[in-house]
Amino acid sequence: MMDDALIDYVAQAICRYLQQRPASADTLEGVHAWWIEWPDLPEAPAVTLAALERLEQQGVVERRHIGNRELWRACTRH
Repeated sequence: MMDDALIDYVAQAICRYLQQRPASADTLEGVHAWWIEWPDLPEAPAVTLAALERLEQQGVVERRHIGNRELWRACTRH
């Protein structure tokens, strides 16, 4: 089971990134590498996916399928 506090940390980092760059969109790997300021070594990408899925359920982010890639971005639907 993943650490809820860690997922919260990552979700907050994603929200901060999108507040500063609302038009951003990236793959899971890109979000994991560039959107989150890890205090030490990066955690596993599964933590970032869990945070993105939590934010998706809250209507904060959405995933878009473009070709064979899955991109995450701020939710444009309300």
